[in-house]
Formats: sequence, structure tokens, C-alpha cells
Amino acid sequence: MYLEKKIKQKEAADLLGLSTRQVRRIVSKIEAEGDKAVVHKLKSKPSSRSKSAILKEKILNLYGSKYHDFGPTLAQEKIAQIDNIKIGKETLRSWLISAGLHKKKRKPRPHRMYRERKNNFGQMVQIDGSKHHWFEDRGGQSAAL
Repeated sequence: MYLEKKIKQKEAADLLGLSTRQVRRIVSKIEAEGDKAVVHKLKSKPSSRSKSAILKEKILNLYGSKYHDFGPTLAQEKIAQIDNIKIGKETLRSWLISAGLHKKKRKPRPHRMYRERKNNFGQMVQIDGSKHHWFEDRGGQSAAL
């Protein structure tokens, strides 16, 4: 809208959450390069932190042959310790899941079941169901017995 002169530079900066200087820089890039100036320059390039496909294959073969009954964390520790290959446990876990060698495990359901809140104050009845002699020899047995 700023390029079409429908709003001012300050309004465009407020809409985008940028400074007016940043809006000027973007506008000059768009005028010079066109719409592709807005796209990040590293788009469609591999990450500089990515591991090679050869290393991935080597580790997956190691896991399949030596560590097939290990979880990702223990396998990562043993690969680093025995085979001297350093790799992150989450990287290994994602590789194993994508290769079908490890399955995501669901967390178990919680032990307690929570009840719904009662509509009125005092509506819930609380009963002591224990069989202890709470009153010792000073009184009769509790109603729960």
C-alpha cells in the first residue's frame, strides 16, 4: 500500500511492526530487485548445520546392526562412546523415526481422574472410609465401619 502511495511510510512501519528506516530499506530493495527482494536469500539452500547423507546412512546402519534394541538417547551415547561419532540425540531420534526404526511413544494416561466441579457450595459429601479406631477407647466406632 505504501508503494501505491495509499498510506504514509510511518503507517506502513506501524502496520509491519518495523522502523521507518527499515521500511525505506525494503522499498529500495523492492524497487531494485522486484518482488524477489522480500524472499530470504538463504531460501532453498541447505542448512550449514545439516549433516551429510553419508554420515546419516552410516549411523542408521550402525543403529540397525549394533544398537537396534536401544532407544535414541542410549544409542546416541554408545555411538559417541564406542564408535566415536558425535551426533545430537534429537537428530538421531528424528532420523530413526523417518527411517521407520523407532516409533514415537505416547505418554501414559495420568493416574488420577479429576471430577467435575459441583454446582453449589457444600454439595460434595466427604466420608472417612478408614477402619482405624479414631476415637480410641473414648467413644464408639466411626460410621464407616
